[in-house]
Amino acid sequence: MDLLTTDACTLPTVERPLRLAEFDTLFRDSVVAVERDGLTTRLRLAGSPGLHARVTDLTSRESSCCSFFDFAIDGDDDGLALSIRVPAARRDILDALSDRAAELST
Repeated sequence: MDLLTTDACTLPTVERPLRLAEFDTLFRDSVVAVERDGLTTRLRLAGSPGLHARVTDLTSRESSCCSFFDFAIDGDDDGLALSIRVPAARRDILDALSDRAAELST
C-alpha cells in the first residue's frame, strides 16, 4: 500500500509527503521496537527532549485528517510507547505504517 495515495486521508495530496517525512524522521530517530497485535501496533520510542510534545503534536494533526486512527501515548520525554489502533477496514494502512516504522528503525 502506498501511504501517499490512500483515499482514506483527507490531508491535501500536496501535504502528504511532508507528513510522511515527519513520521519517517520520528521512526528513524526514536523508534526502538515495533510490536504488532491484530489491529494495534505499539511503537516503543527512546527518550529525548521534547519527545512527548512532538509525538502529541504529530498524532493530533494526523487524527484530524485520518480520523480512523486511534493514538494513545504512554510515557514522557524519557521514553514512551505510542499505540496505534485502526478499524478492520483500515488494517492495510496500519500494516504499511508498521512496516515502515520497522524498516526505518533498524
